[in-house]
Amino acid sequence: EKGKLWMLQCRNGKRTGVAALKIAIDLVSEGICTKSEALLKVEPTHVEQLLHPTFSPDALKSDAYTKGVVAKGLPGSPGAAVGRIVFTPKQAEDMKANGESVILARETTSPEDVGGMWAAAGIVTARGGMTSHAAVVARGWGKPCVCGCSDIAVSEVNETLTIKGTNEVFKGGDIISVNGATGEVIRGNIEVNTPTLGGGLGILLSWADQEEGVMKVLANADSGPDAMQAADNGAMGIGLCRTEHMFFSPERLSIVRRWIFHTECLDDLDHIKHFQRSDFKDLFVAMNGKDVTIRLLDPPLHEFLPRPEQVHERVAEECGFGTDVKRMLARIDSMHEENPMLGLRGCRLGIVKPEFTQMQVEAIMSAAADFMEESPEAKPHPRIMIPLIGSISEYKNQALIIKSEAERIRSERGIDVPYEIGTMIEVPRAALISDKIAGLIDETDGKPLCTFFSYGTNDLTQMTMGISRDDSNGFIPKYLDLGILLDDPFQTIDEEGVGKLVQHSAALGKSVNPTMSLSVCGEHGGDPKSIAFFDKVGLNYVSCSPYRVPVARLAAAQIRVQTKMAKAKEE
Repeated sequence: EKGKLWMLQCRNGKRTGVAALKIAIDLVSEGICTKSEALLKVEPTHVEQLLHPTFSPDALKSDAYTKGVVAKGLPGSPGAAVGRIVFTPKQAEDMKANGESVILARETTSPEDVGGMWAAAGIVTARGGMTSHAAVVARGWGKPCVCGCSDIAVSEVNETLTIKGTNEVFKGGDIISVNGATGEVIRGNIEVNTPTLGGGLGILLSWADQEEGVMKVLANADSGPDAMQAADNGAMGIGLCRTEHMFFSPERLSIVRRWIFHTECLDDLDHIKHFQRSDFKDLFVAMNGKDVTIRLLDPPLHEFLPRPEQVHERVAEECGFGTDVKRMLARIDSMHEENPMLGLRGCRLGIVKPEFTQMQVEAIMSAAADFMEESPEAKPHPRIMIPLIGSISEYKNQALIIKSEAERIRSERGIDVPYEIGTMIEVPRAALISDKIAGLIDETDGKPLCTFFSYGTNDLTQMTMGISRDDSNGFIPKYLDLGILLDDPFQTIDEEGVGKLVQHSAALGKSVNPTMSLSVCGEHGGDPKSIAFFDKVGLNYVSCSPYRVPVARLAAAQIRVQTKMAKAKEE
C-alpha cells in the first residue's frame, strides 16, 4: 500500500522433511544463509521422515485412517507398516518367505521372538514400555513398533487380536496398519510412502559434523550388518554392543540354554565363545579404527529360558534333559526370581560364574587379534564394559579378571591388541561413588583400572524413579495428560533427578581422572532434548540405535550452533 509492504498475519510454514532439506541446502547455495544457520532450518523429526516409511499426508487425513484407528499404544519405534496379522515368530518367517508383508502381534516379545521380528514389517505388543525388548530391537532394526498397547488383548492360542473397548476381533491373516510414530493401530490397508534418500541429507549432516566442538554420535550395534548400517549412517564407532543379542538365533539359543542348565559343561561354553568371536570380528571390521564398546552379558538368565508351556520332549532333549520334561520344568522353577531385573544379572553373574566373563573376554581379544593378524590395515579398538556395578569391590573383581584374560591373549598371540576397561553406570549407588571407581589402580603395574563411564540411562531411570520400564504404560500416559510429568522419562531424560545423578557422577569421575571418557548409551542417546542436556553436562558422545544416528548428529550440531549464536549476542 503506497509503496509499503504490510505483513498482516504470519505463521510458521509447515513443510515435509524433503522440503525442509531442499530449502536449507538451496538457501546456502544461493548465499542467503550460512551452513550453520541452515542446520537450524531442519528439525530432527524431518530427518526421521527421510529415514523411515511413513503414511502419506493424504492418507493421514482420510476417513480410512481417522475412522480406522482401533487402538493406541506407545510409539515404540517410528515408521509405518501394513501387513497381515500373525501371532508367532514362525508364522512371520513362513509368510515373509512367501512374499507376504506381516505385522507380528504379541503379548510381549522375548529373545526367542527375534526371527519373527526380523521377518515382520511391523510389531505390536500389548505390554511393555519404550525401553522394552520389542521397542529396543525394533528401533535397532528400523522397524515400526507400537508397544504397551493396553487397548488390545492378544491370544496366541486363539490367534486373535481383540480391541477391548469395542470387542472388535482381528484374526490371523487380517490386514492392519501400524503407525510407529504415533502408536496407532489402524484397521485395513493405509497407503505408505517409502523414503527415497538423495544426496541432500548427506550434505546437511556433513555440515553438522563440521561444527566446532560438536558431540560425537556412536551407535548401539550387536552384529556386523547392524554395524555396517551404523557406519553408513555416520556413526563414529559403537557405543554399546549388547552381547546377549548374539544369542537369540534358534541354533545358538539351544546352546546357551544348555550352558545355563549345565554350567559344568565347558563344551557349550566353547561353542558360545566360537560364535561370539566371529561376531566380534565382524564388528571390528565394520568399525575399523573406531571404538567398539562391548558390554559383557547383562540380562537375567530367565530371558533365555523357554516358558513352561513351551517345554516339550524336543526342547528338553535340546537342553540336555533327554526326554525328561518334568526334570527340566523343575530346573526352570528352581531358577525363578521374584524380581529378576534386580537379581542375578550383569556383573553379579560374572562374579558368581567367572568362567563366563573369561570366555567373553577371550572371544573379544581373540577376534581383535584375528583381524590384526589377517590385515595390516586392521586397527581394532575394543572397550570392555562391565554392567550393573554398584560397589568398588564388584568392579575391581571383574576388571582384574578382564585384564588378566586380555593380557594372557596378548601374550599368547604375540599381538599388541589395544583395549580399555570401563563400566556402565546404571545403579544409582555407582553414580554416587564414581570418583572411587575412577580412582581404582591396578597394584601390579600402577595403571588405572577404569578409563570410561557409559551411562545406561534406561536402568538408571528405572532404579532412580522406581518405575518399571516394562510396566510404565499403565500410568505414564495419564501422568502426561495431567501434567504430573512433562515428558516420558524413558524417552527424555529426567534432568532434575536422573540427570542430576549423571552430572554428579561425571564431575566425580573427571575430578579423579580428567581424561575419563564419558558417554550415554541408553535410549536417551537418540533424543534431541536429552542430547542438549548431555552436551551441557560435558559428555564426550552419545550412542543410539543405527537408525537414530542421523537424527542425533543433527541435534548435536544444532546445540553447538545455538550456543555459538547465544555467545555472539552476548558479545
